[in-house]
Amino acid sequence: MSAITPASLLQMRSAILQQNSALQKAATDAAKPIGGTDAAAGAQGGSFAGAMKSALDSVSALQSGAESATNAYMRGETTDIASVMLAREQASMGFQTTLQVRNKLLSAYKDIMSMPV
Repeated sequence: MSAITPASLLQMRSAILQQNSALQKAATDAAKPIGGTDAAAGAQGGSFAGAMKSALDSVSALQSGAESATNAYMRGETTDIASVMLAREQASMGFQTTLQVRNKLLSAYKDIMSMPV
């Protein structure tokens, strides 16, 4: 067995990230309707609240999927720790992104409210 070095860890990480992006692209392509429009294009014609609700529902689904994958691993139903960790990381990134969007919206609101009339 070869020794684990920082370079080999970085190489494994990049391979996992490449596989993840390929899987996300495949999932996105599979989710597109036959007409060629996707949810983001539909959200542009809709309201801001609808787009936010759609994004929050997506993050919620990621978190639910990560929780179910974690529970399945803990029960011994699956042994693929990489997929469990990937699901947990995706949920974490989605939540962090949502938090940053919220922070930017609050900052913009405060800036608008502090403008003189």
